[in-house]
Amino acid sequence: MDKRAARGRSGGKASAAGGRNLVIMSGPAGTGKTTVGRALPGQMDILISTSATTRRPRPGEVDGRDYYFVTEEEFQRRVDAGRFVEWAEVFGRHYGTPVEEIARAAGMGKPLLLEIDVQGGIQIRNKYPEALAILLLPPGPLAQRERLSKRGTETPEELERRFQKARDEVRMARESKCYDFEVVNDDLEAAVREVVRIIQAWRTPK
Repeated sequence: MDKRAARGRSGGKASAAGGRNLVIMSGPAGTGKTTVGRALPGQMDILISTSATTRRPRPGEVDGRDYYFVTEEEFQRRVDAGRFVEWAEVFGRHYGTPVEEIARAAGMGKPLLLEIDVQGGIQIRNKYPEALAILLLPPGPLAQRERLSKRGTETPEELERRFQKARDEVRMARESKCYDFEVVNDDLEAAVREVVRIIQAWRTPK
């Protein structure tokens, strides 16, 4: 069964335009955040943000759907032009959320899901205090290691680096006080239901 715990919001900052439409979902590698995120549009009216990255596509990934795959040079040009609302370096590759994604959701008046790492989630939450932030967690270290191994996209050394970084990310997320809820993904359908419940409650006028 999925578990959750309310986290404290950061306060004292003026709300930025569009913050009430933003849903941040972060989690270390192997938590299934992409799988959970892709299931949400079938359960509710929500848009999925597409990030830009300098890493190579994995098998089955499509440019413009899963990520905008760009070169390091192009990514840096976009950084210099202020075209990312947040960006971070992860294992030597860069990831960023294009400002156009935020504008698209704001213009449509729909919630926008940002599937981003903890670094990016904290950046977004600091810029948009009214955003909702959810930390997705694996049921335990053994399950996380198994999920990472099944992907078959990393060497044993890279897997170990990701596993170690996962613990650092969870600690960083909790210490930041930026995440409102934690959901443990030990059952996909239950995790999706819980995320939908959280988002719908957040979107309901008080």
